[in-house]
Amino acid sequence: MVAIVGPHDEFLRILEGALDADVHVRGNEITLAGTPEAVTQGVEVLTEMVTITRTGQGLTGDAVERIVSMATEPDGVQASEVLTQNILSTRGRTIRPKTLNQKRYVDAIDAHTVVFGIGPAGTGKTYLAMAKAVQALQAKEVNRIILTRPAIEAGERLGFLPGTLNDKIDPYLRPLYDALHDMVDADSVPKLLTAGTIEVAPLAYMRGRTLNDAFIILDEAQNTSMEQMKMFLTRLGFNSKMVVTGDVTQVDLPGGQKSGLREVQQILDGVHDIAFCQLTNRDVVRHQLVGRIVAAYDRYESTSPPRHESRAPGRR
Repeated sequence: MVAIVGPHDEFLRILEGALDADVHVRGNEITLAGTPEAVTQGVEVLTEMVTITRTGQGLTGDAVERIVSMATEPDGVQASEVLTQNILSTRGRTIRPKTLNQKRYVDAIDAHTVVFGIGPAGTGKTYLAMAKAVQALQAKEVNRIILTRPAIEAGERLGFLPGTLNDKIDPYLRPLYDALHDMVDADSVPKLLTAGTIEVAPLAYMRGRTLNDAFIILDEAQNTSMEQMKMFLTRLGFNSKMVVTGDVTQVDLPGGQKSGLREVQQILDGVHDIAFCQLTNRDVVRHQLVGRIVAAYDRYESTSPPRHESRAPGRR
């Protein structure tokens, strides 16, 4: 019962706020009162909480909120199927999908050769792809992992920073290194990089190559041109998987170039062995406030007229 109601009744308060039914706890018994629909939903949520607890996996406030959210999904997928699906165990913790769309994304990576994960920041697109890549490497399904990003400035000019070419490029690739260090022992990362078992490189370095026996991840793909996207996808070799991730609402391409990620959804729609997975602000797994921020921006952009930049006469 303590595991179900949570520390200081935290989970109980979440249930009371999220369910239309009244929740009463007396001893070792929970009673629900309300409409038949609300009580049915409450029973489903509590049953899923018990099922997850019995696996030995502890509950958190965030997990309880996600269980309630999944109980309203029309396709009947059980929260326990989503939240107990282990991808990778490392450093005493296990990486799992936390939402229904994340589970669909992970399942698509298992079932398809090329997968596109499209959605806003914080939805786990790159992180889950990285976990699947490390899992495939550990299982010897592939011989190497290749992580790449286009080197596009996000509203800042970095070309005049001091240092070598690698020093200038490194900030663009840092998020990939950060995710990698979360999943691979810190002492092993330099050895794997030196041996070429894991390669982190700008997208431009992919040209002219054929990538066999590899798990390849293209991150920030919204900042690829159509030509770059075609170039990347045609690097696919035998016994390889590709995962392409990006957020089409955050394109930083200069000069009004078309985003390769936006266009590829129409070009490759319906092609066999390619999957497109859409994630939304409901799949944000960072701080709860991040999801609210993304949702607020979506509402603002959907109701505001498009803005046109104006230039002073005579200026370029």
